[in-house]
Amino acid sequence: MLDDLLLLKKIKEGDIKAFEYIFRKYYSSLIFFATGITGRTDVAEEIIQDLFYVLWKEHENLNILRSLKGYLYGAVRNRALQYCERRKLDEKYRGTINAASVEITPTDAQDDIEYKELEEVVKKTMEKMPERRRKIFNMHRFENLKYMEIAEILSLSVKTIEAEMGKALKTLRKEIDYHTSI
Repeated sequence: MLDDLLLLKKIKEGDIKAFEYIFRKYYSSLIFFATGITGRTDVAEEIIQDLFYVLWKEHENLNILRSLKGYLYGAVRNRALQYCERRKLDEKYRGTINAASVEITPTDAQDDIEYKELEEVVKKTMEKMPERRRKIFNMHRFENLKYMEIAEILSLSVKTIEAEMGKALKTLRKEIDYHTSI
């Protein structure tokens, strides 16, 4: 535990050797762990590499309050389970689409146009958000990190993450409502 705390301190300071040591120390066992959950080694490798990428990218803001090993295994478990959930949903919807022969109709084209417009509204709204709020929103929605993980990475409280997400969602809803009422 003390070794982990010292290594974390060094990583926070930008010590690449300490980061490489942690990577080598935990990589194989994390791959084995993630493969056990996902059933796929290639996906497990991607999950681990992504985790370590985010860990290094945010090394200055790390705030891991429990053991490093516990944090890594928890993060891998969460990401692996999220992958499994997405895969189940993909299979469910793929089966639904294959079961129904889908014809492209004018309403489908209209829906596509509306979707692209909505996507543009969201993109522009995100660009207007304060940096921290945008970063938190992206980490939660696009990197699938939990509030606790974001709080640890950015050295913020979970309440702050919740508040920022609430403000981001409120802003997005407001902009979307405005654009859909026009």
